[in-house]
Amino acid sequence: MPWTGPFDRSQARGDALDGALGHDRPVPTARSLLDRVHRVITHAREVTDHPVLEAVARIGLVAYGVVHLLIGWLALQLARGAGGADADQTGALQTVAGSPGGLALLWLIGLGLGALALWQAGEVLLWWHGLLDATHRRRTALVCARCLTKAAVYAVLGVTALLFAVGADYQADERLRELTGETLEVPAGPVLVAGVAAGVVAVGLYSVARGVTGGFMKDIDLPAAPDRWEPVIEVVGRIGYAAKGIAFGLVGVLLWRAATSADVSTATGLDGAMTAIAGVGAGPWLLTGVAAGFAAFGVYALARARYPDRDPSS
Repeated sequence: MPWTGPFDRSQARGDALDGALGHDRPVPTARSLLDRVHRVITHAREVTDHPVLEAVARIGLVAYGVVHLLIGWLALQLARGAGGADADQTGALQTVAGSPGGLALLWLIGLGLGALALWQAGEVLLWWHGLLDATHRRRTALVCARCLTKAAVYAVLGVTALLFAVGADYQADERLRELTGETLEVPAGPVLVAGVAAGVVAVGLYSVARGVTGGFMKDIDLPAAPDRWEPVIEVVGRIGYAAKGIAFGLVGVLLWRAATSADVSTATGLDGAMTAIAGVGAGPWLLTGVAAGFAAFGVYALARARYPDRDPSS
């Protein structure tokens, strides 16, 4: 009699029991399970590829660009010493809320960014099978992580817009400071805050590197874009990503100071970073440059809305 492995013996016992009970149970195989998963993902991919979702996602990209243009404008006002709304995402949304038709615009921004988050996350459905291949697993994991990170950024901004639309009072800097203070009070809290700070700094460095290398051009459908516009898109993208990287890197540094000194007042978001830049010797000039960079990123986002490509590895 040929030898039977553990899996085969257990399966044989199950078949014998089913036969005794009069059951005819099909035994699922790994291949059949993968086929089922593939069918489900194929259907989900059809949803995320639907032209209607892409059209609404383009609205989200336009909203994303406008928010950055507004952040640039608010940062410029801060550089000139003028008071007003915070120079961050919530300040930009507050500016939208105070404009004519602001409530409708907030709903449009929120829903558009939500669709954009779903559309961007849908790219993972194309790459997931690479996780099953050991030779491509690492690269696929990085691609999926980038897609999901972008989707999370869009989703958070979209939810913030919807909170403003329903009349909720939300301040990003205050909420970050509260969360930091609560975290510092728990065991190993400073370590957790320091870890988050290191992550934010890493994101800032990645943004700068993306601007230096021009990797952001993978998010533009270059064959559809006119050749004469490609250099313009690349220049504004480089400036925009560099400015965002510097600002968010500073956010991480301030958060790190909060973790090492237990001083929650140093924990701040983008507006706090803008204020810190304005407070140094050549602050107004530096902040003017950062403001121009955020405005440049807004222009790049509008170009991406016109010629979108969600695949970061194309």
